[in-house]
Parts: sequence; C-alpha cells; structure tokens
Amino acid sequence: MRLKAILYFVLPILMLATACDLEKDIEVILPEHTPQLVVEGYLQQGKAFRVTVTESSSYFDAPQPPFVPDAEVYITHNGRRIKLNYKPTVSPGGTKYYTHTSTEIMKGKVGDIFGLEVTDGKGRKVTGFTTILPLVPIEEVEWKFNEKEKAYLLTSFQDNPDAANYYRYVTHVDSLNTRPERDFTLDDNLTNGKRTTLGSAYDYDRNDTIIVSLYHIEKQYCDFLNSVDNAKDANGNPFAQPSKIKSSVQGGIGIFTNLVFQRKTVVLH
Repeated sequence: MRLKAILYFVLPILMLATACDLEKDIEVILPEHTPQLVVEGYLQQGKAFRVTVTESSSYFDAPQPPFVPDAEVYITHNGRRIKLNYKPTVSPGGTKYYTHTSTEIMKGKVGDIFGLEVTDGKGRKVTGFTTILPLVPIEEVEWKFNEKEKAYLLTSFQDNPDAANYYRYVTHVDSLNTRPERDFTLDDNLTNGKRTTLGSAYDYDRNDTIIVSLYHIEKQYCDFLNSVDNAKDANGNPFAQPSKIKSSVQGGIGIFTNLVFQRKTVVLH
C-alpha cells in the first residue's frame, strides 16, 4: 500500500513536468572587452632586469600569443632610467618567460625603491614601485619519520617584531623545475616577533631531496598571489563568485616586486 501511495503522488508530478516546456534559452550580453597591458616584473639582486609584457584578451578569444613588440620598458632607480630591450627569452628549465631584458645587473640595498614604466604605441602606460626588503633567514629545517617510514618536515624562522611581514613558503622535491609540493603565503598577524615553524604532513620518503624556499615578500605581492589562486579556483566553477586579480601596478594588470629569499636543500636520511 505504501508503494502504491507513492506512485499516486509521483505520477501527476511527472505528467505535469512532461507537459511543460522546461527549457528556455537565455541570451547573456557580455560587455565589450578592452585589452589591457599585462606586466610581470620580479627584481632579484645580482640578476639582470627582466620583465614580461603581454596583452589581456577576452575569455572567448581564439588562443594567440598576446605579445606587445612595440612596448617600451624602463626601470627607474635613484634618478636613473634603465631601458630594457625587447628580446623574448625562456629561462633555463623553461619555467619562466620574459619579453624584455637588460644587460645591467640589479644592485640595490634594503629600503631602495625601484620603479617600473611601460608604454606602447596605443598610448597605454603602466607604472609600479617596489621597495627592497631584508632577507629573513631559515634558522632550521628538521624532519622525523614515523613507523611507516614517512617523514614530516619542519621549517623555522624568526619574525621581526618591528614590521608587518609577509612570507611565501615553497617546497620542491628533487628539482626546482618540478611542480611545487607546497606553495602558500602567510603573514605575521598571529606570530609577530615570534620564532615561526611551518610544518607538513607525513608526505616524504626516506632519501627524498627537499628544496625549501622562504621568501620575504611585500604585501602587494601577497595580495596578488592570493587573488591569482582565488581566480584559478573560481574559473569554470558555476557556483563560485568571479575573482578579480589584485594588481600592484597602475594602468594595467600585473605585479612588480622584488624577490628576497633563502633556499636550503636537505636529504631525508
């Protein structure tokens, strides 16, 4: 009797759904896309100045190299303007791509301010600034194995209590050219002035080679990285809110910052 009652209840609903047209075409009118300059510049002490300049494209545009050959790029520092030449280059290992480089090597001190100027033939202009940060050294990298011969990793460093600090922590297994095993950002809101230890799960095997990198980063870079991660998570997810990239440059999209980091390699014996 219970099954019959359920059928009597469900059948009218199915008949009603069949009789109705449940499909409806909806036309979504998207705003016209205006291409913007996209800039990435990461200054590193003792390295040549290198910047990547491309152009944004619509989500539905056909894939094509968004190069901007007529872009002019300058680095400013202490009243000087250093021009970078358009010379597309792939870094060793093929992990990074640059469109503009210089023969001059970066030499800066903690607290120095470097500027970026990018212009092109369409009259677009992008500017940005970065302040050189001090190195935050890695004090200790240690590990411990469990009974299943799996190890966890602990990385410790001392936070400076006199400044608001932001960090990026990255670990690779075997090579920097592989996908990072861990890669995240953090601030010192809860650990200001304290010795900070970053841990992992039991993810590693005996004799694994682990490359640990600790970056001391600007807030603008921390915000940029987090917004990029949010945009990746939202892309293709119909239930996620669209996420906007938090750029550190003005007049376009992208990031201009300096990379200050210490790196240690350990073999888990």
